Amino acid sequence: MGEVVLHPMNMNVKAVAISLYLMLIYWVSMHFPALKTVFYPTLGAFCYLFVSRTFRMRELSGIAFGAVIASLTGCLLHAVYPGVGSFFLNSLIVIWMIRKFHWNAPPILAVAFVPYFINPIAWWIVPLSVLVSLGGLLLLLWALHAASAFKFSFNRARLQRSIDRVDA
Repeated sequence: MGEVVLHPMNMNVKAVAISLYLMLIYWVSMHFPALKTVFYPTLGAFCYLFVSRTFRMRELSGIAFGAVIASLTGCLLHAVYPGVGSFFLNSLIVIWMIRKFHWNAPPILAVAFVPYFINPIAWWIVPLSVLVSLGGLLLLLWALHAASAFKFSFNRARLQRSIDRVDA
């Protein structure tokens, strides 16, 4: 299927959708203590980054994968030694990964620092939370993209029928 670029007017629809998504994630994190780490402020930066780009699932899922790997790196280093030395090493490793794998997304570095601020109970909680929250965001954007593509093809078919009636 060819790539469909969303019309700029749909940016308003996407802005409302991601704002509702952020509100839902925040509400879930407040009301279910086990899911407290599903919301993190960097999620808002990822939402805006993903919405402001042309929808390319491969690129966006690569960035989401990079965020999960960065959070995993940060969590493992924090679990080994939660001090400034591992924070510095975490920064160097994640910056290297961003450059190496061309993950052009600054929030990836920020998400690597999350374990240093929330002190998770287990090392795997933050990467799992990042995976779930960004996976949900990708699913939402895919649904918006599919709806836009459907609307585009529906309007195109309607236009073609109108043209056919005029030609007849």
